[in-house]
Amino acid sequence: MVIHAFTFGPFEENTYVLTDDTKQCIIVDPGCYTPEEKRFLAGFIEKEKLQPVRLLNTHGHIDHILGNNMVAGKYGLLPEMHKLDLGIVKAAASYGELWGIRMEPSPEPQHFLDEGDEIIFGNSRLEILFTPGHSEGSITFYSPEEKFLLSGDVLFNGSIGRTDLPGGDYEVLMQTIREKLMILPDDIKVYSGHGPETTIGKERMSNPFLQDILMK
Repeated sequence: MVIHAFTFGPFEENTYVLTDDTKQCIIVDPGCYTPEEKRFLAGFIEKEKLQPVRLLNTHGHIDHILGNNMVAGKYGLLPEMHKLDLGIVKAAASYGELWGIRMEPSPEPQHFLDEGDEIIFGNSRLEILFTPGHSEGSITFYSPEEKFLLSGDVLFNGSIGRTDLPGGDYEVLMQTIREKLMILPDDIKVYSGHGPETTIGKERMSNPFLQDILMK
């Protein structure tokens, strides 16, 4: 599997395109906001001769769904996410107005994802972990075979997700990180919704937000 990362939008959100030798690909959290960013993402897919087959969202906050409408319109794909984040997806355009951001409303999901489901495309497979706390319905896409995960805004390089946004809960987030992510092997690479990649081992050793919960 090959992971292509792009940083888009006023929130500097990381958008991921995952593909393999079949040229099928999935688009995860398209945060492309400006017409130029949307053309760039579509141009990359065309240049690489990729075939988008699924549109996935780790969660429903506005910065991770800004490009959902473009992807849906261009490739005929409806978003897939956890059902608990449907409410914040529907409210995203209203929240955007508070920040001076006008967005094309996201289409509603085609179907919902939950822990235990698998994402299959080409010759590739991802597991789904239910990882709430940053939002009620946050999910993580995990490949134990290829040793990486897409954590959305749950875990960052040296930090953790905010809990002051719709659906956030600090206690739930910390429980999620401790029980779902910190049990994974140290060499699992973490691709976050913002900022640079990291590993589970690095965050276990040095993330200042996790030291108290890991001591318990």
